[in-house]
Parts: sequence; structure tokens; C-alpha cells
Amino acid sequence: MVLGTVQLGLKYGINNSHGQPSREEALGILERAYEQGIRMFDTAFSYGDAEEIIGEFITRRKLNGQVQIISKLEPNCVSEGSENVLSIVENGLRTSLRRIGREYIDGYLLHTSSYIFREEIVNALHQCKIKGLVKNIGVSIYEETEALAAVRSSLIDYIQIPYSVFDQRLNQTEFFQLAKANGKKVFARTAFLQGLIFMTDKEIPDSLSGAKEYLKEFDDIICRYGLSRLEAALAFSASQPGVDYIVFGVDTIEQLNETMSVAASLGEHFDCVAALRDRFLNIEKNIIFPSLWKK
Repeated sequence: MVLGTVQLGLKYGINNSHGQPSREEALGILERAYEQGIRMFDTAFSYGDAEEIIGEFITRRKLNGQVQIISKLEPNCVSEGSENVLSIVENGLRTSLRRIGREYIDGYLLHTSSYIFREEIVNALHQCKIKGLVKNIGVSIYEETEALAAVRSSLIDYIQIPYSVFDQRLNQTEFFQLAKANGKKVFARTAFLQGLIFMTDKEIPDSLSGAKEYLKEFDDIICRYGLSRLEAALAFSASQPGVDYIVFGVDTIEQLNETMSVAASLGEHFDCVAALRDRFLNIEKNIIFPSLWKK
């Protein structure tokens, strides 16, 4: 389990009624996560002040070297035809390192997924790795073509993918088989679709009304197996043997406690997972892509 920190730096998530936590609340969430055994944290340049909050937490608890941090390059920061790609990428990484208070981090990812197709940007990441600024480089992808390009790249170590009950696109490709064969680490995010998976019909906005019928079917299936939405969503992501880590986010300590409690006692639930996999194969992108949601 990897704690994502976008909620700590921004008001984020369609089901976020709490808002952005205060700085002390955010530090308390990080502290509680560490107490519960989480040793890897996912952040990004674009997550507001999340990097600084992680840095303050590490400094307060003197945890330098005891936790792993993954961050991401500023989106859309390298223009087409730029002649100073390495400088842009390295400066972005060094900015994140200063914010976090580290000399290096465990992972640094491309946040603009299409950059995986630009060899000069991937090579710049690799140069940062050679310089010892980062141990593993990678990309956070959205489309199947991006995932397949990343998994075939000899330079990429980490691949962060959208993967959930409602987003099973990569199950229908050779991505997971290639990831295992090529030694890539796979991080599955959006198991909860920014909290959409927990919303009631009344809470779902009209622009996402198409999700209501899918959630009803989801409830019908998991009810037969005695699972909650949280249990079923985590069980589904954890059931994919090609997933190495599950990245999740929370708004409050209570949400963190509940998620970690479920994760710690999660069974394999083969029958339920099989039923979910058989039913939810081709969900519309306007439902599974938060970037397409109308604000």
C-alpha cells in the first residue's frame, strides 16, 4: 500500500466533502500512515504543497532514508523542439528534492503520459538516474498504448496505471505479462475513482449519471458475497498478480484507518472478483477518466 498525497496538497476528489486538510491534519495523516506500516508515499510537483508537507514530516520524524518517496515532473513543461530537455527535467527534479528535503528520491515519473513517446525526455530522466538524483524512473499513464510503450522501454522502472473494477482495460492487453517479463514495478491507482465508487445516487452529479447503473450492478454483485464497496474495490486491485503496489488517497485519518484495516484483513475473494471481472469490461471513458468529468 502506497499513500498518495494529492489530497494533502489540494482539495481533490469528487467525493471530498472535507476539503483540503490543514497542515497539521496532513502531518497527522502521514504520521498515522507511518505508524500503520506505510513506507512509500506518492506525490508530485503539481500537488500543491504536498511535497513540502512530506518534507516537513520526514524532518520532524527524522525519517530520511527510512521512507521511499515517488514524485512526478511538472506536467507539460517540455515544449516540442526544446533544446534544453535535460536541464528542464533535472531542474524539475531538483526543485522537488529541495521541497522534500532529500538528496535523492526512490522514484521520479513523467506526469504527462504522452512524454513516454518522446525519447529525449525519457533519456533525460535516465541521465538524472545516472547522476544519482533518483533510483527509479517511470511514467504515470492513462492509455493502453502508453502503458505498452512504457513496459517495452529498457529505461523505465516504474509504471503507474489506472486500474479498478470499472477500469479493466489493461487486463485485455499483454501489459501485465510484459511487465513481469521485463522486470517493471507496477503501481495501480484510482481503485476508488476519486471516491466515485463510494457515492450514493443522490450524491452523483448529473454529468456522471451513467455511473449510477454500474454502481447498482456493483452493489448487486458484492452483496451476494457479503462485501462492502471498499472491500470489493481493494480485493479487485489486489487480485491482479501483475500489480505490485496499490496507491490510494485519503482526506482524513478516519478514512486512512478504515482503508488500512480492510487492507490488513483482506481475503482473496476469488468468486466475487471473477464476477466483477466478467461484468465490467468496457466502461465509457467519460466515467473512468476523471479528466473528462465536467467540473
